[in-house]
Order: sequence, then structure tokens, then C-alpha cells
Amino acid sequence: MKRRDFIKNTLLTSFALAIPSFASSENKYKALANSISKANTSPEFKKLVFDLLKDWCDGMINVLVVDPANTKLHGMLKCPACDVVHGRSMDAVYPFLYMAKATGEKKYLDAGIAVFEWADNVSLPNGSWTNTLDPKSWTGTTIFGAIAVAEALHFHGDLLDNDRRQKWMDRLSKAAEYIYKNFTLTFTNINYGGTAVYGLNLFGRVLNNPAYIERSKELAKEIKGYFTQPNNLLFGEIKPNANVISPKGLHGVDLGYNVEETLNSLIMYALHEKDEAFLHLLTKSLNSHLEFMLPDGGWDNSWGTRMYKWTYWGSRTCDGSQPAYAMMAHRNPAFGTAAIKNTELLKKCTANGLLYGGSHYLTHNLKACVHHTFAHAKPLASLLDNWEHLAPVNTEIPLPRAVADGVTHFDELDTTLFARGDWRGTITAYDANYYHDKYRQATGGAMSVLYHNKVGLLLTASMAVYKLIEENNQQPAPGEDIALTPRIETYKNNAWFTNLFDLTATIKSSDKAGEIKTVAQTQLKNEKFELVEGTASAFEISYQCTEKKIKISASTNQNIVEKTSFMLPIVSPTGEEVKQVNAKEITIKKPNGLVRIKANVTLRIKDMPKSRTFNMVPGVEAVPIIAYFPKGKKSIEISIEVV
Repeated sequence: MKRRDFIKNTLLTSFALAIPSFASSENKYKALANSISKANTSPEFKKLVFDLLKDWCDGMINVLVVDPANTKLHGMLKCPACDVVHGRSMDAVYPFLYMAKATGEKKYLDAGIAVFEWADNVSLPNGSWTNTLDPKSWTGTTIFGAIAVAEALHFHGDLLDNDRRQKWMDRLSKAAEYIYKNFTLTFTNINYGGTAVYGLNLFGRVLNNPAYIERSKELAKEIKGYFTQPNNLLFGEIKPNANVISPKGLHGVDLGYNVEETLNSLIMYALHEKDEAFLHLLTKSLNSHLEFMLPDGGWDNSWGTRMYKWTYWGSRTCDGSQPAYAMMAHRNPAFGTAAIKNTELLKKCTANGLLYGGSHYLTHNLKACVHHTFAHAKPLASLLDNWEHLAPVNTEIPLPRAVADGVTHFDELDTTLFARGDWRGTITAYDANYYHDKYRQATGGAMSVLYHNKVGLLLTASMAVYKLIEENNQQPAPGEDIALTPRIETYKNNAWFTNLFDLTATIKSSDKAGEIKTVAQTQLKNEKFELVEGTASAFEISYQCTEKKIKISASTNQNIVEKTSFMLPIVSPTGEEVKQVNAKEITIKKPNGLVRIKANVTLRIKDMPKSRTFNMVPGVEAVPIIAYFPKGKKSIEISIEVV
């Protein structure tokens, strides 16, 4: 089924406009945007953004070290959750200075000056800033700090006295020169070179250096070749460089980094340069990425190459998707819906002035990493500083996935989205691994997301094995590591074999007589991609979706010798009532409905120290339900209903 059929009930149906194809709808979006009154919309969203930003600034001030006599500590943001010092905390300079001007309160200006001057502790002679206090740590993040400083100076430099402003300009100049000399699109992940497209353009304007602007234009021209076909998804989030492709011939794509960082920068560049051809390409890209936003504003990055930093609202150390979508709402009003819904979700995940890394941190008694807050505060400040240039931003146009019906396959990701009734789901066989030897996002024909409009997220992927791929940018896992991705699994000689390690799996879908069916052919392998021997290894997993229920069937033609099961972790925060109705039925009572899990075999809940397991990816609690293949039986069936 074509993508336009999958979203057939979105903007087209809402306004009953006869548009021949999805690709031709850009002018229609512009017309719709112009027809909606700003008076109806922007004030409420602006208040939401401002109040959240102020809350975050106050929360950061609460963890700000104030000790003027100690330059190693004064201005440091002390993270409540991490033992390491986040070298990028200087990024907070921009939101602090914005809030200082907006409120006239001196505490925000003092905080902005303090975090900037503390950054001397992570400053190198070559003009870069390091990611931690270790002078040998990563310096690529200099681009993000430099943009924060440049925007602070551009919009709010008048808050500083002349001497301090000049010192900041001089320090920015050194950082800009470092970026100018060292950044390409291929020296590492695409988000660095992609963000430099905007960064160098901004530095050129703030520092009055035409060479930086010319370099930004060169990178912008080059990056236009980094969009997949046919869906224009930005690629390049993969090691060792942005041009790596997988054995299936797929590029490395990460939704979180794309929507929360790189596309933001590309759009801000293209808008400033009035590059209409680039804006047209970016509009198509935003549309494709938006198909992965869930109805509550969550980003489905279950399959992304860097999903080890995926949290339900986005990506842990990125900036946030608000600028990209809000600033392009004149081209598709649904972009405005996306900006609002995601901001509402960020607010729901905020407590004590800090952004928590998932929906269930509080119910699992986990602390918030301050990195999430200072990174995501910057785009809110940028949005407010550019407010007068925004088109109407409202929720009059539904998100594509909120009203979708049908099934679509993203060839570039070997990933399928389906929607029927209130069900929304994702099934993936994507094989582009960020690090081939130590990282596993959802794959193997797994259902990586299941969402229901009444009760929300029900199934989600996690890393197969939680690992600190970026130990300074991830929080350690609390307790036993139990993967959340639904899967078939077996153990032999204490080694774990599962379809989650099968990069060769295939998936195929159909939509007939009201039933969507996706069939995965997969094998059970260990983390070294070795096939299990001496027991069944080849399985078929069938996912069937009707308006009423989801049915998952797992079967094999081989003899099952070792104990084998299907693991189904149902997302559920502590406090929801879980009931074992009988040997083959379990229910979970949620605020807006009862989730009923039934099987043709015995169901049991995995023994755990607590009533819930928790996974940092994507920051939720779950009830791990196990269905074992009975002796002599080669198939099992599990159904999920919401009543």
C-alpha cells in the first residue's frame, strides 16, 4: 500500500480537499495555514512554551553550584542522576539569557554568566570545548555550545557589559574557527556536520565573517545528497562515518537525532537563506519523519540506529523537535500539531523543574539527568525569540498517525507501520547497526511499538542488552536488565538466543477483509549472530490486527528441544492493577481501559524483585509476561484487547 493511502484520513479528509497525491499537497498546506487565524492559536502554545522554559530554568538554577571563589565549581550544573560532570552544561547560557530579558530577573543573568564562565574548565587551546572534564574527551559537541553562545549574543548580548560581551565574542570566534577547520559531513555522525550547516551560517553573521557563511553553503549543498529514496529520511547516523550501509544495503537513520537536532539546524539555515529548493526537500523529509510520531506526541524511534539514547519524548542529549516543526507550520499545519503535542509530553515528563528521561521515572523512583533539561531548553528559547516569524501553530490538523488506517512499509528501514481502529504499531527488520559488535536496536521481525488510542503505549522496544554506548551520556540501568522488545527466546548452556539478534529476518504485510497481517521469518541467534543448535531456530511470527484485537502467533516446523518462550512485556507503571484471571489470561487495569492478554498456553509473569521492570530505553516500566511453548507443541497464540 502506498504511503498516501496510509495517511488518507489526515489533512485531506479533515478539510475535504481534493488533492491528487501526498507529494502535491505543499501548496495546499500553505493555503490552509493562511486561512487559520493566529489569534486562535499561538497565545496558548506560547504560554505553554514559556512556562515550561521558565520551569526548566528554575530547575537548573536549583542544581547550579554557586561558589564564586572556586572557579572549578562555580557555574557547574550538578547532575542529580550522574556521577560525571556534563561538560555541555554551558548550553544553558542561551535559555538563561532569554529568561533574564523576558522576566527582568537578575538570577537568570547571573546563572547564564556563571555557566558560560565555568566552561573554561572544559576549554582547549584549539578553540573547542570537551564533553567532560577529561581534556581527551570528545570535542565534536563544541558545535552545540557555540550555537548556544552565538544565539545568546545575537538575541541578548545587550544584557552584558561591553568588556564581558567582547570576551564572549572572542571565545566564540575561537570555537567557530575550530568548527570551520574540522567539521565535514563524514568525519562522524551526520548530526555534527549537519548542525554545522546552521552553526557556521550563524557564526558568520554574528562574527561578521563571510568565510563561515560560504562554508555553511558548501555543507548545505553536500547534505542534500543525504536523504533516502523514496521517503527523504535523513541518513548518516552510523559508525564509522555517515556513508556506511548495512548488509541489506540500508543507510543508518536515527529518528531522534534527525528530528531533534539535524533537521532543526537545516531548516533554520534554509529559512534564513530563503533556499526554496532546500525547504521543499526538508518539507518532504519532515512529513516522512512525522509519520513516526505517536498520537500523544511521543517519537517512535524504536528502530533507530541510535535508539540507545531514545526516550519516549525524543533523544536524551539532543535539542528537541519544536523549531523544525513549529517554524515550518506554514507548509503543513500538522507540523504545528506535532510541536504542541511533543511539548505537552515534555511537560508531562517534567518534575521539580527538570525533564525526566521517560514516562515512568517517577513511579520507579529514578532521578532526572540534567543534560535532558539544558539541551531541550535551547530550542524553546529559540522558538520564543523567533515567535513573530511563526505561522499559526495549533492542533486543528491531526497527526498522520492519529488518524491513519492501513499498512505501509518504509523500504529504506525495512520497517512497517500499521493502523486499524485504535491500534498503532511498528514491526521492524532493520539491520543498520550503529556499532556492529555491541549495539542492538529493535530488529528480527519484532513488534517494536504497539499503541492504543485509549490506553496509550502497550509494547515498546528497548536495547536487546542495555549498554552504555556513550557512558557519559546515558544513565546506568537500575536493577536487572530485562529487554522490553517482544520476542521469541531460548537459552542453551546459559547463552541467550533470540530473534532480536537476527539481522537477516524478513517481513511481509497484507491488508484484507479488515485484517492487517504482517508475517516475519526469523531465526534465534546469540549476540554474536550465531544460530542456536540442537533445538528449533527458525520461526514464523504472525502479527494480526483488527479493530478489536491484536493477535501474535509464533510457530516453527522444527523440533523444540530447549525450553522456548515468547516474552511479552506490557508497558505499565507501578500502581496499575495486574490480575491473573486464570492460567491463560492476565489483565492490567489502566485509567481509560482494561488490557486483556489471553493465550492458548499458560501465561506467567517473570519473577522480579519489584512489581515492574524498568528500562532506560525508552524510560518506561513494564510487566514481563512469558508464554512457554508446551512440550510437543510448535506454535502459540497470544491476543491483546482493550475493553
